[in-house]
Amino acid sequence: MRNTVSELRSARGLTQGKLSAALGVSRQTINAIETGRYTPSLPLALSLARYFKVSVEDMFQVEESPTDD
Repeated sequence: MRNTVSELRSARGLTQGKLSAALGVSRQTINAIETGRYTPSLPLALSLARYFKVSVEDMFQVEESPTDD
C-alpha cells in the first residue's frame, strides 16, 4: 500500500513527532506508516485523513499486483 503521509506532513512543515502528538500515537508509528512497514487501522487512517483534510482514498492507494491470465 502506498501513501502520501510523508508528503502531506512535510508540506505542512511538521515533524513526525509533532504529527504523532497531534494524533496520539508514537513517532515510530508515523515513521512505520510513512515507510510502508505498517498499515494503519481504519480509525487511525480516518484520523490522518481528517487531520490533513483529504480523503482516505487520496491518502492511501492499494498497489495492484499483476495477475496471471
